[in-house]
Amino acid sequence: MNVSELLRLLQTEHDDTAARADHLREQIERLTTALAETEARLAELTATRKVIDSLTPPDHATAPAETATVYQRIVTTFNEHPRKVFRVRDLHEHLGLPTDEPSINVTRSRLGRLVRQGLLEQPGRGRYQKRT
Repeated sequence: MNVSELLRLLQTEHDDTAARADHLREQIERLTTALAETEARLAELTATRKVIDSLTPPDHATAPAETATVYQRIVTTFNEHPRKVFRVRDLHEHLGLPTDEPSINVTRSRLGRLVRQGLLEQPGRGRYQKRT
């Protein structure tokens, strides 16, 4: 084997190795992008889990169906009327709930939790609206 043939083989090996390195760099770039997207989704799921955990009782027992339904109806009402400011009694009338004082107080507590969780805001005393 002469020197020029050895140099040619060396150059071929160099070109193959450089191509393999380029291919690996492209794979790393794709995987890095996929990892960043996956970590962002994981952060979203973690935040969602925290919100759901904050809505469940401390012992993680399932909330009674009617309580969950009332919360869902309240949140849905605010989502449907994002700029409207509701008083508790008006919200009860809108939802067809009883307007006796104990029922109003329960809803007032629920609305307070939703304010603390950042879903609603309280623009004035006894007034609630969707947080924008």
